[in-house]
Amino acid sequence: MSGTRATAPGICVTLAVLMLFALMTASAASAAERTLKKATFIPLWSPQAQFAGFYTALDKGIYRKHGIDLTIINGGPNYSSAEYLRSGKADFAALWLTTALQERASGVKLVNIAQIVQDSSMMLVTRKASGIRTPADLNGKKVGLWGGDFAIPARAFFGKFHLRVQEVPQSYTVNLFLRGGIDAASAMWYNEYHTILNAGIDPDELKVFFLKDEGLNLPEDGLYALEKTVKNDPDLAAEFVSASLEGWEYAFAHPDEAVDIMIKYMRDAKIPANRMHQKWMLARMRDLIIPREDRSGYGRLGESDYAATVKILLEAGIIPVIPDFRDFARRPHAGR
Repeated sequence: MSGTRATAPGICVTLAVLMLFALMTASAASAAERTLKKATFIPLWSPQAQFAGFYTALDKGIYRKHGIDLTIINGGPNYSSAEYLRSGKADFAALWLTTALQERASGVKLVNIAQIVQDSSMMLVTRKASGIRTPADLNGKKVGLWGGDFAIPARAFFGKFHLRVQEVPQSYTVNLFLRGGIDAASAMWYNEYHTILNAGIDPDELKVFFLKDEGLNLPEDGLYALEKTVKNDPDLAAEFVSASLEGWEYAFAHPDEAVDIMIKYMRDAKIPANRMHQKWMLARMRDLIIPREDRSGYGRLGESDYAATVKILLEAGIIPVIPDFRDFARRPHAGR
């Protein structure tokens, strides 16, 4: 009994220390949680490997490491990333440069804070059996076009080559092309083109017009915010860009894991997930995002690319004015 009485105070002290430690740990965790800045981001479309870097950064805790409690809003045909950004429903959005320029020219004070995809991957796909060999051969033909801003690059192509085509609304499948309902389909290299090949059509049976090979290299997925968002919290914008680029680096270094992450998010969103197609998409995104020679432009919108895109849109009558590059492209991540 004396031994028991002798150790009781020690037990009490130990329990008190453990309880204090637990409280301090919980308090520290709670404080860390409170310091995270909440932010929302909407990509251009539903979850797929086109956005693997963002979902990987979310899943691996990279945004949280950079002090951001990020929510990714599912994009898609009923969720315009431009509208979400314009109305303040999202803090950050992915937009094509052509869309962003059109928005800026119309008075929306958005700014480019990073350029993820440096090149255009859009193409018009035709069958060689149709006799189409040159852009001029598309004159008078039925060409599938996506709606809204996604039609801008194709219409710039028509304008450059003075084409009068029959524009046919194209859904977000290539079924109309596969069934012979149109002569040419709009396609992305990382997506619809691969779907066409998977449908059993040999690449040698196709004639494709890469817009970038036809003098229309219009940079695609960029990260945008409203001017006031960057002005009010430049650190948030900078950390969002840094975390996003780190997510892409991780996804490219661990492609199988990144595809697994995307499959998970696709299934959560009840979207059909084809692993082979997602692997193709991620590989093509690497080709588009990582410069092959000079990495100094990684994640940045080049002024020469900007000027070339502005010139194309002006000549096509899509925008009436030239937004100043220094006002349009911000560098919240400079020096990081």
